[in-house]
Amino acid sequence: MELRHLRYFVAVAEEGHITRAAERLGIQQPPLSQQIKALEGELGVRLFRRRPRGVELTEVGEVFFEDARGILEDVERALARVRRTARGEQGRVVLGLTSSATFHPLVQGIIRQFRDKAPGISLALRESGSAELAQALRSDRLDVAFVRVAPPRELGFAAYLLAEEPMVAAFPLGHSLAAEGDTPLPLADLADQPFVLYRRATGAGLYDSIIAACNAAGFVPRTAQEAPWVGATLNLVAAGLGVTLVPESFCRMHLEGIVYRRLAEHESLTARIFLVSRRGAQSAAAGAFIALARAAAPAPGPTPT
Repeated sequence: MELRHLRYFVAVAEEGHITRAAERLGIQQPPLSQQIKALEGELGVRLFRRRPRGVELTEVGEVFFEDARGILEDVERALARVRRTARGEQGRVVLGLTSSATFHPLVQGIIRQFRDKAPGISLALRESGSAELAQALRSDRLDVAFVRVAPPRELGFAAYLLAEEPMVAAFPLGHSLAAEGDTPLPLADLADQPFVLYRRATGAGLYDSIIAACNAAGFVPRTAQEAPWVGATLNLVAAGLGVTLVPESFCRMHLEGIVYRRLAEHESLTARIFLVSRRGAQSAAAGAFIALARAAAPAPGPTPT
């Protein structure tokens, strides 16, 4: 038995007339009658009774009609899901984020836009460190990820630069260097300050940028305390354990006990946001996410890095 046999049977049952069913199906009446007889022979039952002006279902035919129609509806739903998935309108995207990327308004906006524009696609979020996200991408446990440093292209990644923002200094409330308000702060003024830094293993990109910028300003930062992730450094700063440098988007957190100051050297100390994926074939849903993210970026990178 093939699906076409079910379609023939359902058409005859709904029309109550073989000639009208044949016209609806776009076939001749004799072949349709032969197909119905063959179906009855295969099942070993009579599905229709002849009437002067057509046919009607037998009791067995009524039972078979309900099941056959349900099967055809299930098939149509499956085909529709497949087509939506192929068009990137349905499916699942597993998205990774570094802890510092979650605070950037562009990242938040992209996620919100994608949920609004692709409601049929399930979006699962995974937050972790850059190294863990890169490994998850390579092992197909992630589709795309927002990171601060693009992993090497030779490892099979495509990375799109979405945004760049300055770093700012964060001080505990009442700190002497926090009292100067919006005046840009020379990075060298932090030479004697204890630093609260996040562990390099979880935030290598920002960590390395901070160390390099401090070295360029003539000093090696003195680490007084380490935190497991970028945002946690601010809690330690608020507790008075030291100062730190964070991406400007962290100012949106408005944490109590924290004062931010712009850096005079912000041109040379910036934090980037990349969208990273595996190179090569992507699901249509992941491709739709990448396209939306690149279109939403103020100055998206023209080509993968």
